[in-house]
Amino acid sequence: DAVILSGSIGDHGIAILSQREGLELESDIASDSAALHTLVDVMFAAAGANAIRCMRDPTRGGVASTLNEIAEQSAVGAEIDERAIVIHSAVRGACELLGLDPLYVANEGKLIAVVAPESAQAIVAAMRSHPLGADAAVIGRITAAHPGMVTMRTHFGTSRIVDMLAGDQLPRIC
Repeated sequence: DAVILSGSIGDHGIAILSQREGLELESDIASDSAALHTLVDVMFAAAGANAIRCMRDPTRGGVASTLNEIAEQSAVGAEIDERAIVIHSAVRGACELLGLDPLYVANEGKLIAVVAPESAQAIVAAMRSHPLGADAAVIGRITAAHPGMVTMRTHFGTSRIVDMLAGDQLPRIC
């Protein structure tokens, strides 16, 4: 199966953290909080209910923890590609400054979907036609290898394990 992410990551968590801590960042970072039901409607219309295996919101623990939960609960592996994950430059910069990994930063207006591979491109195309899915992309795949584990192909072409978040990277946001 293919793993789809509906857009950029880390916007909400960094927006909330910067407001809470009074951080003055060079760029305005806005929360991505949004109701996703209309985006989900577009996804189902593009491929039907049987093509979508599951959907989750990557809020607590971000994309990394959400994918680890899916892998563990379903006894499958997940392999993602770092190059396919959209992170706005302001969020990336703030994460670098604060020593945070954007994969673990909360999102409020994004979703992760596991879909049939033959329907992935149609679903992504439909998502991109919707304002809340403009940056949607296939970011990886589900695999029988390494059940319960998430790995990521990095920008450098290496592979690394993406663990479950241990503790709280950020205080509870919502």
